[in-house]
Amino acid sequence: MYTNAERLITDLNELLNEFGNDFSELSFLERVYDNGIGFDISYLGESRSYDYEYVYSSELERKRYEKRYAKLSLYRALCDILHTSLPWGALTGIRPTKLARTQGDGWKNFFLNTMLVSERKTKIVADVLAAQSPYVNIDDDITDLFVSIPLCPTRCAYCSFISCEIDKEKHVNEYIEALVKEIECARSLGKAFRSVYVGGGTPVALTDEHFEAILSAIGKQTVEYTIEAGRPDRITESKLDIMKRYGVTRVCVNPQTFSDKTLGLIGRAHTVAETFEKYSLVRSYGFDINVDLIAALPEETFEDFSRSVDIAVSLDPENITVHTLCLKSGSKLKEQTDRLPKGAVAEMIDYSSETLVKAGYRPYYLYRQKYAADNLENTGYSKKGKECVYNIDVMEEYASVVACGANAISKRVKNRGSDVIRLAAPKNIEAYLGRVEEIVNKKFDLFK
Repeated sequence: MYTNAERLITDLNELLNEFGNDFSELSFLERVYDNGIGFDISYLGESRSYDYEYVYSSELERKRYEKRYAKLSLYRALCDILHTSLPWGALTGIRPTKLARTQGDGWKNFFLNTMLVSERKTKIVADVLAAQSPYVNIDDDITDLFVSIPLCPTRCAYCSFISCEIDKEKHVNEYIEALVKEIECARSLGKAFRSVYVGGGTPVALTDEHFEAILSAIGKQTVEYTIEAGRPDRITESKLDIMKRYGVTRVCVNPQTFSDKTLGLIGRAHTVAETFEKYSLVRSYGFDINVDLIAALPEETFEDFSRSVDIAVSLDPENITVHTLCLKSGSKLKEQTDRLPKGAVAEMIDYSSETLVKAGYRPYYLYRQKYAADNLENTGYSKKGKECVYNIDVMEEYASVVACGANAISKRVKNRGSDVIRLAAPKNIEAYLGRVEEIVNKKFDLFK
């Protein structure tokens, strides 16, 4: 049936999920000939056939064409039979902006006329590419540092990360000790860090002693340096003093919503009033601030979300990141429902984009995830010149990442992003503690 079966089936299933129907009766057959490929698709008693001609120079290129036209044919058939369309057309995958770059100057035509992406989404990609242009890195030796703190005060209902509630984790002391040693080994690689990012959970949930031990191991920095503070209720003056001492430049204060009712539903364990209080505290220290919002949270209407967007804009942070809620395996929300309702989510995302651009922000990085409400995207918005370099590097794979800690993924980027080698650490803390020495040795091999 498929020449490259496993990969094709994965991509086709991803596209089918975006339509959200029952496709148990779908028939999808491939026809291969010398200079092209064809597909016969049947569903709900209707059939469609598509043929494509192409010339390829390698087996890898042939598989790429096969994958592209299989998805495109399936998309075209379902749009025709179901009388619908998707904002991202036949595109699947995390990084539409990186795909655009691989297409060269003709990427807009490829998006609009080949993959049938909407004009609105194509424009967002164009805006992101323009915002990123000053940050494109061509030096294979430039590296970012990521430190994972997979510990949180409570577990949010939508969260699927391998993070633990800090009061229930038995190995916090051992984890911090091992992480400090790994960070010190990472620094001994002698790489010039382009940015530093401490996240993975809620770093400020640590005690002051543990928090300072991590920042001390990283050392004082003079580059972009982000702490994902996350939960406003865990931000304290003492933590901010430590951040200032070690050169932190950017802090994420993430309310997700400005509705106390919704905060209770998703298990955030803080209030809107605390968000305002801690935002003002962080601002008084002079840090750049990012605010995260999530569209399609449980029971929220368009009016609820648009109000959160308006409040975030009124706070005037340097960055505002708008996520689309995803139903991820391992989250409490996934256990409660199989699929997010369609409807107002696209309107929410469109409102956030229009409102933020009008307020002087511009999209600077973008990514997509499986199982997102209405097949929509996550977008970071920034004031000009305040773009987060780490977010750009990770999403576009412009720079290598030395990643330390449980569930951290190091990446060695070569040949301007065309060659990426990944090294993943164990996901949970206990497994990580048993393999720290092995992880360090593999990291030295990867980066030396």
